[in-house]
Amino acid sequence: MSINLEGCDVNMFSAVIPAQNEEKSILAVLTNLLVLPLDLIIPVLNGCTDNTLELIHSIPDPRLHIIYFTEPLGIDIPRAIGALYALKLKTDGVLFIDGDMSGNIYKNLNELLKALSNDVDIALTNCYPYITHRTKLANLVIKFRFCLNKELNLLHTLGLATPTHGPHALSARALALLPPESLAIPPLSLVYGKKNNLKVKVATSIPHHDLLSPSKHRRHARFIAQTIIGDCLMALASVKNQPLTRTLGKHELLGYHPERRFDLLQQWSEALQTPNTFIEQHLIIAQNQRLLYPLS
Repeated sequence: MSINLEGCDVNMFSAVIPAQNEEKSILAVLTNLLVLPLDLIIPVLNGCTDNTLELIHSIPDPRLHIIYFTEPLGIDIPRAIGALYALKLKTDGVLFIDGDMSGNIYKNLNELLKALSNDVDIALTNCYPYITHRTKLANLVIKFRFCLNKELNLLHTLGLATPTHGPHALSARALALLPPESLAIPPLSLVYGKKNNLKVKVATSIPHHDLLSPSKHRRHARFIAQTIIGDCLMALASVKNQPLTRTLGKHELLGYHPERRFDLLQQWSEALQTPNTFIEQHLIIAQNQRLLYPLS
C-alpha cells in the first residue's frame, strides 16, 4: 500500500460506519453522509456475506476508505477500529453511525458535527424524547443507563442519552484520551470522559423509530439488553475504581460481549503505530486516491 502526503485543510471531520450485511440500508446511510462536511467516510465491514462492499464500491467518492474484515468483529469493535484509523489520519473528530440507520437524519448528523465545532468532546443523541410506554426489557436497560449517568453526575445534562444508542460524535481530544477498549464498550467512554473533564453534551434528538433500524428477533433483543447492562455494570465499577465486572447478583450478563474481537482491535492498533501488511490486507482505497495524511 503506497502512502502519499498531500496539502490539506487543517480541520477535518470523519464518519465511521460499522456494517455487517447492510445491503438494504448502506446506500441510504451514505446518502446522508455524502452531503455532510466530511473529509473521510470510513465504512468498517466485518463478516459481510452480502453485497454491502459492492454497493459502497459503486459510489465514486474519493473520501471513502473501506476497512474490510472477512470475519465478524463483534459489537462495537468496528467502531473502535474505524476511530483509531481516523485518529491516525489526524481527524478533528469522528461521527459514528451504524450501517442500518437509514432514516432521513441528515440534519441530526450535522448537529452532531456542529457540536464538535463548538468544542464538545462527546456529542450524544437523545433517542427517547417522547416515549411514554416501553417494554419491560427496554425499561430494565434504561434503568442501568439512568444509574450510570446519575453516578457520573451527568443525569441532569444527559438524561438517558448514551453512546450505546444512536449516532454520536467524539472530538480528536476525546479519541486521544479514551482507551480503544472504551470505544468498544461505549458506557466506559462516558466514564473516561468524566475523569478527563471532557465536555459531554446531548447535541440532537431522534426518536428511535426515526433511525429506521430494522427490528430484530427476540433472542437478539435479549442479547443486546444483556450486553448493554453488562457494559453499564463495568462502567459503574470503573466509576468507583473497582475491578471491572459484568456480574449482577448470581448472574453474569455477557450478551454479545464474548464475541468482541479485542485481539483484532489490539492487532489493528499496534499495526497503525508501525504500518505493515496487516493494514494493507484490510484497507481498500481507490487506485487513483491519495491519503490526506501519511500513516507513518
